[in-house]
Amino acid sequence: GPGILTRTLLNAGVRVVALESNSAFLPNLQSLENSLDGQLKVIYGDFFRLDPLVTGTVKPPAMCSDKLFETMGVAAVPWRADVPVKIFGILPQKKERNTLWRLLFALYECSSIYRYGRAELNIFISEKEYQVLTAKPGEARAYQALSVLWQVGCEIQLLHTEPWSSFVTNLKNGGLAVPKSTWLPNDHLCLVRLTPQQNLFTGGLKPTNSATFIFMVKQCLAKPKSRLTDRLNSWSLDSGGKLLRELEIPKNAEARKLYPEDYRRLFEALQNSNMFTETWFHDEVLESIRNINL
Repeated sequence: GPGILTRTLLNAGVRVVALESNSAFLPNLQSLENSLDGQLKVIYGDFFRLDPLVTGTVKPPAMCSDKLFETMGVAAVPWRADVPVKIFGILPQKKERNTLWRLLFALYECSSIYRYGRAELNIFISEKEYQVLTAKPGEARAYQALSVLWQVGCEIQLLHTEPWSSFVTNLKNGGLAVPKSTWLPNDHLCLVRLTPQQNLFTGGLKPTNSATFIFMVKQCLAKPKSRLTDRLNSWSLDSGGKLLRELEIPKNAEARKLYPEDYRRLFEALQNSNMFTETWFHDEVLESIRNINL
């Protein structure tokens, strides 16, 4: 864009690497870059098109994260180390939900930007998606698989809310082009900080089995009012009731009533069963990943 966020960060005294996907805005940003003594570096690229699932040459503004991090001079650090880089941006509204899912997969698989450690995201998202990310068990419509997975994966902080009218979102008729939301409030854009949990990969959850965890949560919450025992039985798990008793989860508990940490505990318990090694389950996990990444 015109560089409002970039200038705000520069005024705070931080070193900024700015990605600009619209070539029309490049000249002004490059002029600003030349007027500063190395505090700003401008790159023609789109953060939300990092590491596209294509073969062959990647054409700008799409780009590869390894090239970007090399240009920034940011080296990979261990997962439990401090945050190696802070990223600021505005999620594209037309692909907001899809982008959140792709970032989520990258987080749990330690791929893309997360190959370099616990990259911190500071992003503007719509109020309705913020409500989903922070929803609590039992909140109708808001509490979803996305809620559970982001809450297990990251500390989520609301830094600021800004009315849609502050942004250039006018329609031809003069009205505001605010994304429609039937069930959740959506009057603002929310600046949200997503900091990956240091302890995400302690216990049974690993980058190598995280796709199974994501699939399990998605399957459980596909029908939020369904009983957890019914879902476990559908997976041919004969000892589902016993497993829930050991985890101190009520046998009649609905999927929508479980806290994010309960889902993590359930996953780690199921890791000790033979269910996740079943061929049919493995195939369904792969199909789920394929659908998200399309």
